[in-house]
Amino acid sequence: MNVFLRCAAAALGAMLVLGQAFAGDAEIDPAVLTEGFLAAHPDLRWRAEGVRSYDRKEYAVALTEFKRAAHYADKASQAMIAEMYWSGTGVEMDRPLAYAWMDIAAERQYHDFLVRREGMWADLSEEERRDAITRGQAVLADYGDDMAKPRLEKVLRHGQRNVTGSRVGYVGNLTIIPNTGPLAGTGMTLTGEQYYAAKYWQPEQYWRLQDAIWKAPLEGRVRVGEVETVDAPEN
Repeated sequence: MNVFLRCAAAALGAMLVLGQAFAGDAEIDPAVLTEGFLAAHPDLRWRAEGVRSYDRKEYAVALTEFKRAAHYADKASQAMIAEMYWSGTGVEMDRPLAYAWMDIAAERQYHDFLVRREGMWADLSEEERRDAITRGQAVLADYGDDMAKPRLEKVLRHGQRNVTGSRVGYVGNLTIIPNTGPLAGTGMTLTGEQYYAAKYWQPEQYWRLQDAIWKAPLEGRVRVGEVETVDAPEN
């Protein structure tokens, strides 16, 4: 596995499977990642399943699961699909198709995906570039934001309409006892305000949350600069 793929898998695993929080208000509270929450967020659910399958080296299964997440506009999963096609992990190597997927992953101008896309483009031959552009149209038509975002928004709105309390989303003093997720079996509870926070359920706010997550530097990331010559200190 190449370095980028290892980093991507590790980042996704840390951020979602382990429920790692993000800086400031732009975070996904690990406590909300219950089975019910993930059922209403298929982008997150299938990304998590894909990471688990990938970690188990069940690559063909992982690819299918990442594609399900990608169907709901999950950019991280689209980037993982690109890497799997690029390296031939669990699928026949296909560099033009890999580029097409990374191009979609970079659609929102997220820095890491943009950098990787440009790196892929630089490594393609002229023939591969033409192939990538031609075949990328079908990927864009099905998985680009214009089609994929409305799919997820429909699911989010349906989940929000099911809020206990009223049709306008008021949850009052609702208490949620998680049977799955990080709080399962701990005796701890969630308030309705935590679980049904607008940033998780209202489409416009949810997309802003995703932007904040993927545009922010990942915790623990180290940027390596050019090698410098350092003079030895004088005694």
